[in-house]
Amino acid sequence: MNISAVSMADAKSLNKQSLVDLYEQHSPGIYRYAYRLIGDKDLAEECVSETFSRFLQAVKSGRGPSENAQGYLYRVAHNWITDQYRRQPNIHDSLEMDGHPDPNSNPSTLMGKEQERDRVRNALRKLPYDQQRVIELRFLEELSHEEVAQVLGKTVEATRAMQYRALTSLRQLLVDTQ
Repeated sequence: MNISAVSMADAKSLNKQSLVDLYEQHSPGIYRYAYRLIGDKDLAEECVSETFSRFLQAVKSGRGPSENAQGYLYRVAHNWITDQYRRQPNIHDSLEMDGHPDPNSNPSTLMGKEQERDRVRNALRKLPYDQQRVIELRFLEELSHEEVAQVLGKTVEATRAMQYRALTSLRQLLVDTQ
């Protein structure tokens, strides 16, 4: 969900309520994205903090997004996470899926679902880094093609092609592990 252009104009004028609204709207998604990639709650919280700090610095200096705050924020978070991997290459790459088990579910059903999630996680880890990010951003964070392109710093056409290759490779990896 994107903040409107009018609200973005308010944020650029440093309207306190618009900045609070922007944070409340986008921080949970940025946190999930960071936690999924890093696997550490403290680092994910640091990523959210640093992302919004950098956003505020950009807005104060007249830079930053003109309309699409969400894509811009994910791009900042993506860059921060990439920097962390460069500094600490052993950061846990969790690729966790959201969701809690249904308490009414049969234990064997839950175990089967967990095994299937493990298969998908393992297959995702075998994809190239950018293909992993496309899958996460499109299907776990539910960003549009345009927003994914902005986050990854690529064209929409390039991210669509990357998504196609990622899904094709993922499908093949999952077939091979059955």
